[in-house]
Amino acid sequence: MSTITSANLANAIVKLVAADALPALMGNLVMGNLVNRDYEPVLAHAGDTVNVPIPPVLVANNIAEGGTVTPQNPNLGNAQIVLNTHAEATFQIPDVTKALAFPELLKAYMQPAVIAIAERVEHDLLNLYSQFTANPQVGAASTPVTEATIDAAETALFAAMVPPSAPKYLVVDSNTYSQIRQIPRFSEYYSAGEAGLKALVDGNVGKMKDFFIFRSQFVPTTGAATPNTHNLAFTRDALGLVIRRLPQPLPGTGAVAEYAEMGNFGIRVVMSYQPNTLSQQFTVDVLYGCGVLRNNFAVQVNS
Repeated sequence: MSTITSANLANAIVKLVAADALPALMGNLVMGNLVNRDYEPVLAHAGDTVNVPIPPVLVANNIAEGGTVTPQNPNLGNAQIVLNTHAEATFQIPDVTKALAFPELLKAYMQPAVIAIAERVEHDLLNLYSQFTANPQVGAASTPVTEATIDAAETALFAAMVPPSAPKYLVVDSNTYSQIRQIPRFSEYYSAGEAGLKALVDGNVGKMKDFFIFRSQFVPTTGAATPNTHNLAFTRDALGLVIRRLPQPLPGTGAVAEYAEMGNFGIRVVMSYQPNTLSQQFTVDVLYGCGVLRNNFAVQVNS
């Protein structure tokens, strides 16, 4: 029978907090759930570079009867993503035992920290829009998105040899999402059937022109006189989000850490005692980097 000690009690507390943190984080991600996520539970430090392999392109050759195959020497593509962001959100709990006794109280402490991490990831991914230059931009600044705009984005991805079976996503800001909901042909039951009814009643656009459409509060806008909202149409392999484990605190320093990992995403939760405030301090942090994997697999959609 194992003995309950302050050490294993501390570890149990951090495990409990970590178990609540990651599902809440995943629920607050939009872009983070759509892009190519590369995660390995190996220790890394800020500034490290991760090589993300990109599948090569092969061609089909015609082999005549009695002929031989044509060997190909494809080069495996490579995208280098630097782990240049160590995002953290820290909070203190004066009475940790009370918080553990009331799960809703612990959630009230944890949720703002988790949302802050998710917002930072969303912001960084959406700000990669300017690096997608392979395909011409569609739409225009300060101009409502139309059916033709969305059609042009999908056509551009098809022409860029995006596999037809690859799911396509369109992430827009709240104003653009509202404009899409008001496109007549897609917002009425008589013209769009069940999908139009859902857009009209539930407010969910769902899918249009082969795009799954999402809205985000962190789509960047530039320009003062003529604001330009940089919405993004893309497939999963257009962007990469690389996450790696952060090291454990040094033994004997009074800090205890636990990892929470799910769906190619991982965070660290660190608990330490703060004598100045007589409280337990919790830090939720993640080490990540993001970058472009396939330039031709995304299109800027201006509005």
